[in-house]
Parts: sequence; structure tokens; C-alpha cells
Amino acid sequence: MRYFCLILCLVAVKAMGQQYPFCKNVLAIAAAERDAHIGMTNGVQGSLSSDNYDIKYFRCEWEVDPAVRYINGKVTMYFYVPASTSSITLDLSSHLITDSVTCHGQSVGFLHPAEALAINFANAIAANTLDSVSIYYHGVPGNTGFGSFIQDSHLGTPVIWTLSEPYGAKDWWPCKTNLGDKADSIDVYITHPSNYKAASNGLLQSETLINGGTKMITHWKHRYPIASYLVCFAVTNYSVFNNTVQLGNITLPMLTYCYPENLALFQANTPMVLSALQLYHNTFGDYPFIKEKYGHVQFGWGGGMEHQTSTFIITPEEGLMAHELGHQWFGDKITTGSWEDIWLNEGFATFCAAFYMETAHPQNKLGNRKAVLDNITSLPNGSVKVDDTTNVGRIFDGRLTYNKGSYLLNMLRFKLGDSVFFSGLRKYQKDPAVIYGYARTADLQRNLEQVSGIDLSNFFKEWYAGQGYPSYHVSWSQLGTQSVQIKMNQTTSDASVPFFELPVALTFKNATQQKTVIVDNKINNEIFVKNIGFAADTVLVDPEYWLITKNNTTEKLALPNSGKGAVEIYPNPATGPLTVYLHDFAASNASLQIYNALGQMVLSKNIQLINGAELIQLPMSNFSHGIYMVKVIADNKKFVQPIIK
Repeated sequence: MRYFCLILCLVAVKAMGQQYPFCKNVLAIAAAERDAHIGMTNGVQGSLSSDNYDIKYFRCEWEVDPAVRYINGKVTMYFYVPASTSSITLDLSSHLITDSVTCHGQSVGFLHPAEALAINFANAIAANTLDSVSIYYHGVPGNTGFGSFIQDSHLGTPVIWTLSEPYGAKDWWPCKTNLGDKADSIDVYITHPSNYKAASNGLLQSETLINGGTKMITHWKHRYPIASYLVCFAVTNYSVFNNTVQLGNITLPMLTYCYPENLALFQANTPMVLSALQLYHNTFGDYPFIKEKYGHVQFGWGGGMEHQTSTFIITPEEGLMAHELGHQWFGDKITTGSWEDIWLNEGFATFCAAFYMETAHPQNKLGNRKAVLDNITSLPNGSVKVDDTTNVGRIFDGRLTYNKGSYLLNMLRFKLGDSVFFSGLRKYQKDPAVIYGYARTADLQRNLEQVSGIDLSNFFKEWYAGQGYPSYHVSWSQLGTQSVQIKMNQTTSDASVPFFELPVALTFKNATQQKTVIVDNKINNEIFVKNIGFAADTVLVDPEYWLITKNNTTEKLALPNSGKGAVEIYPNPATGPLTVYLHDFAASNASLQIYNALGQMVLSKNIQLINGAELIQLPMSNFSHGIYMVKVIADNKKFVQPIIK
């Protein structure tokens, strides 16, 4: 769940000297969500439902009046039992009164202590049986935080909406609130005053007037697996309008329910989410609920909630819409299997929004990335993995779960490359083990490894479970006219990770030229030699802000020149190009010859030395296999070395 308020990401934004709206949105979303959940979860027991049954279907019949905080309900649940049982338990708040429970039209016994509803059958249900119960209940839902069941008003008109993540669904209907069981499908019937509209998941089936036209039954049907916290409804005097978006050969309906006073704003801004739908559909795989719709429903809380096919938002702000839409793939279709891995929902949605914003507004890319990184590195520690799932502030931590989680994906994208990374995400979306179900971090890792062929164990150990970030000191020297020698030194901000293995982009520049090289830094004080094609005077570390780093420094070192001279020739045996590195000479020129085993000269080259040094690479592909002698003359000194091809 993501809430959104117009609060500045002060530290990062002030540091940049200007405002980057995407950064402020992410932190405000996280902060509002965290604050909301503190009331919903801290001190409140999670799911008490039993695991001896599998939900197949819910038919939910609710009667509400937006002017009254009250619900009257009948919920029919079809369920499968793998082993014989005489009882099942659902989650249901003690604020609600259970009137009766029936099975095959007959009353069955039940107990409703605390936050659970235990149903006791007169006769045991046989193993491998599909059965059903209907639960009749009513009452004033409890108010656990800002969320689960809200009765409010807008411009004097009453409104009711639901918002259930993580455990709030039980406040207003009997269900399972754990992360492990999804209903295969649902039907929602909402009885309400006829002067209002009711929105919910899936496709609208009918709006039927009853009671002489004073009331209406609105029927919504959703035929995809859905977690209980993603089931929703909202009722008020909505204005309704339709858009469509072309996704391949499918024309997807986009349905908006908004307050009449905001109709023009929603109509003007909705095309932005249609563009995001096309981007995500083409990048991550088909829109997950492509046989139904996507929709927006306006509500009064300061943010958004990614109810399946029916996102609730307060205002159609571009970054917020992109964030909530991303959840349809990452959070709804595939849902985190533990609050420990909430980044699979929130980090992904934050990454999706950044991906969209960089595509739509590339001129802001570096500024937004820098602002987000400043927030992540504002403290020296903290892991993406939630180390205390009893602490809601920790679960919905904007710096770690949202921003650092999104940057874990950003770094994987850089490490693997766009083609492999996005192929891995598409494979994850199709993985039979998690599709329309629940996932853990290991599931994402497995899919990325299968596509890339790269062992990502160290990466996830360091960046998912580990804390902190590296700071680089890059010392470098110009090797002649075209190459550089680079030494990578790293310190880390937290002792939990002594060294981060990362590919690092280094951009070498002078007044007229620049080139970026990538060094795959696996050990501290590792030395690399790279051909950049010119003499540089400056190097920039990670100039496009792909990596979580801070306080990087660079130092250009002059090569010593004692006049003694040195020649390094490698590799030997030569399996590819032969590198010849001349350094520490007083001369400005050198000559090089290569002789075969018969003493015949097969190559001759004059070499210009800059500051007594140069590095060249010689192609060996046309040389026959055998032994060769390499002779270098400089400073009236002769160096001879045998090599093998």
C-alpha cells in the first residue's frame, strides 16, 4: 500500500538545490503508509486463520450507506480441504457481530472470540472435498489505524471506502489475512442508496434498482486470484468516465470513478497512466488482468492503494499513478510471501515509477536518481530485508523498503544489462511457482540467475541482507597516449559487509573527449588497465548514478620516471591480443620487433612514449602457433623476451 502526501524529500532536494518531485513522492508515500500501519498492526495480532483449507471463491454481499459507519454482510466462501477436518478458522474482528453461519442451508456452530471466527461442523468434512459456508454478520467496523473501513465526506457528500493492507480486511469482512492463500475469484454485490455509485474489483456486471428505486445493488465480478487485503469497495456520488488503451491486440478498458468536483482533473491526467500501462505491458509482460480492466477510484486518504484492477488514489499525480500501476504486476499478480520481503511489492513499485518517469521525462533522470541516493545514504546502515516484522515503521521504511529496494533492482539492471534483466523479470512474472500467488526474494533471484547464467548469491547477500554501502577511492595513471591504469579502493559504511562486489562505471574525460569504461571490482585494491583512446585529465565515478555509493574520491598519479626503463609483456602464452606496456623510460620513442623461431622478423613497430610510457595491444590472430621473441629498444637499452602463441 502506498500513501502519498505533498511533502518534500527535504534532505535530498535541498542538497540538489532544486526540487525533484519523484523523490519527494516516494518518501511521502512511504511515510504516510508507515504512519497508517502503525495503528493497524502495532499491538494488533496478525492472522489467526487456520491453514487446513484453501480458499477457492468468495461471494460477498454487503449493504452500506455512505452516511453511516456500519456494514451488514453475507460472505459465502467456497473452500477445499486436503485432509479431513471438523473445523476451520477465519479472521474476523470482534467489533463485528456474527449472526449465523450456514452450510448447505443448515446452521452450524461457531465461536467468535477476539479476532477469529471458528466454524465447527457437525460432521467432519472428508479429505479432498470442495465445500462452502455462508457467514451472516453486521456491525460497526473497528478503526485500526487510518485505513480499513472509512466513513467520511467530500464537499459535504458522504463517502465510504475500504483500505485493508496489511491486516485490516478482518475489520469489515470474514476472510484470511495471512500471506499465503488467495481466492481464485470473487463476486461483490453492494447494496447502497440509489443516488450513489459503488466501485470494486473486476468488471461491472449490473446496477439493479430495488425498494421502489431508493436502493441499488451493484454487482462486480473478478475472475483472477486475489489476496484478501486487495478486495475493496467505495461508495459515493461518483462521476464515471471511460478510456481505453491498446495493449497488443487487446483494447483494455480504463474506468475512472472520481468525485464530481475533480472530474476535469482526472480526465486531463488519466492519459498519463495509459502511457504507463503500455510501457509496463511491453516491458514486464502482459497486464496481469487483461481480460478485465484497470481503474482508478478516488478516495479521501492522502495517497493510493493498489487494489487489484481498481487502484484507489486521492489525486491523479503522475508519479503516484505510475507507482500504483506497477503494483498490478508486483504486489497484486505476485504478492510478497512475507513482510520480511515487502520490498518485492514496494521496492518494485518504486522502481516501476522511476522507470516510467525516466522514460517520460529523461531530462530529470539524473537529478531524481541523485536525490533518491542521497536519501538512501543519509544513514550508514539498514538492510532491504526487514529484520523486525513486528515493527511497522521498519516494514514500511521509505529509505530502505522503498528507495533502497528500488535501487537493488537498479543495480541488478546495471549489472546484468537491460536485455537480461528485463528478460529475467518477465520470466519471474511467468514462473509457475509464484504466478498469481506469493513470492520470496529467493524466487526473484532464481529467475534472474536462470536467465543470466550468473550466480547472484553474493549480490543478494550484500545488498538484500547486508547493510550500508561502499565509498570508492579511485587512483589512476595515464599509460602513454591511450590507456589508463586504475586502482579501486573501497571502504564500507557498515561492518556487516566488508566489501561490495560491483561493476563500476568510470568516465574518463579531457576538454574534448570522454569515454566510460566498466571495471568489475571483486577485491579491494584491484588494478585494471583500460584503453580509453586518448589522454584524460579527469575521471568520474558512476556518473549516471546506477549504484548505491557515497563520498567517492579520485586521484591522478604520475608514473615514476627513474630512467631505468621497464617492459611488461602479457599474457604469456598469448591466447588473444598481446599487451606490451612500456614505462619508466627517459626516451620519447621506442622500437619493437617480433621474430619467429626461424629468426625471421614478422612484425616491426615504432612506439611514441608520453612521459616515458605507452601501452599497446598487438593482434596475434594471424600468427601461427609457436615460440616468438619480442625485442624492444629504448634509451639505448635492449629488452628481449620469448612468448608462446
